[in-house]
Amino acid sequence: MIHPTAVIDKRVQIDENVEIGPYTVIRENVVIGKGTVIGPHVVIDPNVTIGSGCRIFQFASVGGVPQDLKFKGEETFVKIGNNTVVREFVTINRGTELGGGITQVGDNTLLMAYVHVAHDCKIGNMAILANCATLAGHITLGDYVSIGGLTAIHQFVQVGDHAYVGGASAVVKDIPPYVIAAGDRSTIQLHGLNKVGLKRRGFTDEQINFIKKAYRILFRIGLTVNEAVERVKAEVEQTPEVVNLVEFVKRSERGVSR
Repeated sequence: MIHPTAVIDKRVQIDENVEIGPYTVIRENVVIGKGTVIGPHVVIDPNVTIGSGCRIFQFASVGGVPQDLKFKGEETFVKIGNNTVVREFVTINRGTELGGGITQVGDNTLLMAYVHVAHDCKIGNMAILANCATLAGHITLGDYVSIGGLTAIHQFVQVGDHAYVGGASAVVKDIPPYVIAAGDRSTIQLHGLNKVGLKRRGFTDEQINFIKKAYRILFRIGLTVNEAVERVKAEVEQTPEVVNLVEFVKRSERGVSR
């Protein structure tokens, strides 16, 4: 059902069973997947693709012009995956040429009220961003990442798979996968593994123990990054999770929170 007060450009592609609420504005070159529900007073700007089974609540703004002074009107995009929920007053900006031209939100992700996703961010699948979480430009969040409310993340930061960042944190360095992190800028620290989250997602005790051994070597005994990486390779079973953790640390450009 499309409410008669909705303003929808003729170039919008709408799949079957889509609902669009009153006073919503949808501009050109938007694609909306099957069964998606868009509430009242939503604004969807050009070049946005929304997957199937999504729900976008009232007063959200998707695909707005990037808040980046380098942006000169080039054609850029937003892509939202399937079964993702965008709550009230969320803002998602389009990408920029410098960042590859696209802002992405994965499948089965929840963006709670007042979340801001800036230009060129890449959010994985099954992520949860609590109320007022704020992502600056060019941030990457892995799969199953949870970000607490009122948390701000600096541009270009990466947060690894299955990481949990506590509320009211200010994140200026990369957060490795599988960990709990919280704090304010220079005081942000790792607080061990996200064991509860890992067990909920089916990780075995053996998998968690291997990650724990690698975590201790990388972050708790005072080695340099190169020394720690070599020691993990020599002493810890190279499971996919351990390899993922080590590779994340090796490729970090901003440095990793400890």
